[in-house]
Amino acid sequence: MNRLILKGGRVLDPASGKDEVTNLYIRDGVLSEPFAEERDVQSMDLNENIWVCPGMIDSMVHLCEPGTSARETVETGTQAAAAGGFTSVINMPGNSPPTDEVHRLIWVQERIRNKAQVNVFPTATISRGMEGKLLAPVGSLFKAGAVALTDHKHCLENNELMRRALEYASMFDIPILDHCRDTSLSSDGVMNEGYWSTVLGLRGWPCIAEEIIVSRNALLAELTGARVHCLQVTTSGSLRVLKEAKDRGVSISCSATPHHLALSDDLLADYDTSYKVSPPLRIESDSEALRKAAKSGVIDFLCSDHSPYCVYEKEVEFDYAPFGGPGLETAVGASLQSLVHQQSMSPMDWVKLWTINPAKYFKLDKGTLGVGAAADVTVINPDCEWVVNPKQFCSKSKISPFAGRALKGRAIYTIVNGNVVWQSSDKDRNE
Repeated sequence: MNRLILKGGRVLDPASGKDEVTNLYIRDGVLSEPFAEERDVQSMDLNENIWVCPGMIDSMVHLCEPGTSARETVETGTQAAAAGGFTSVINMPGNSPPTDEVHRLIWVQERIRNKAQVNVFPTATISRGMEGKLLAPVGSLFKAGAVALTDHKHCLENNELMRRALEYASMFDIPILDHCRDTSLSSDGVMNEGYWSTVLGLRGWPCIAEEIIVSRNALLAELTGARVHCLQVTTSGSLRVLKEAKDRGVSISCSATPHHLALSDDLLADYDTSYKVSPPLRIESDSEALRKAAKSGVIDFLCSDHSPYCVYEKEVEFDYAPFGGPGLETAVGASLQSLVHQQSMSPMDWVKLWTINPAKYFKLDKGTLGVGAAADVTVINPDCEWVVNPKQFCSKSKISPFAGRALKGRAIYTIVNGNVVWQSSDKDRNE
């Protein structure tokens, strides 16, 4: 019998509204009532300043298998997830080849079973080959275990195909996740269109390229009744459209990333490719709008957009570098610093963004500390101050937009099905 007690931490469970300093009990991989006696029990002694949360869920992670395992693998990516405090991740389908057929989804699921260190829930593509021309087999992919459909970093710009995709998806109540970008407006832009793109002589990616697709998605969601999720919104204009649609009862939602909450486009002044992400970093007023929207509830949940690349891929001229970077191991610190320490968001509301909100949206049996639930738990020291050193990442990807930055807040234990899969250094736990 495997029994564990987490003693004296501040238990934050948004699903039940519980916020109190107490003990949490785990028996044989599930959360349990207090034990009658505590012999032969492993215990962790915490304190009232340490948060004990439901296992965190990252809704946008790229594990890169099959086809691009030099960047990341299921094994290394889920090790990075555990190190970041995540007990569950939603895996994107942009592999090589992409997950657009049932047999490819089955291959990914088998890889997850054999190599994953945390829970991994796969998605599949909306269109075949992510080309935006023909629909993938929506029903078959859903029945085979895909929790959502998305064309990864490729926006489905064909309005007719998007409408049909939503109509099919609504039959199975499976969400469509869209990376909102009208390429006829953004073309080959590599950074936010504005002052800094002009100064640096780099092609701009305007805010309107995102906002037009967000508006299109709101209209199609209203027409079809399907669930549409806008991945990584970045502009105040997008947030305005989303709020208005939500106020009308449209089934549209959105997420944002810690790097868009915390960083702005002036950081590209030295042509540093670690800041080249998709969508691009916007101006500070957009970042501030995102922080306020996360606090007000317009943003439904957060995601890291863990998009790993090899060092040699990023260490090239800015135009040729790929968009993205590692996000799993900095997400807790960056989002805590942006929202709780700077924006005065309550700890409970912050925990919601990473736990029960994505769990409900993707219909996962996760995100709660209720008795009988799987013992997926994230233990966080919100006051731990640390400096990001990508060389110490578990991820294969070592070029981070937060490299060298001081963050406040860090996961110190990650527990999956009752097993401790990650613990930080003594310094981080006791600081």
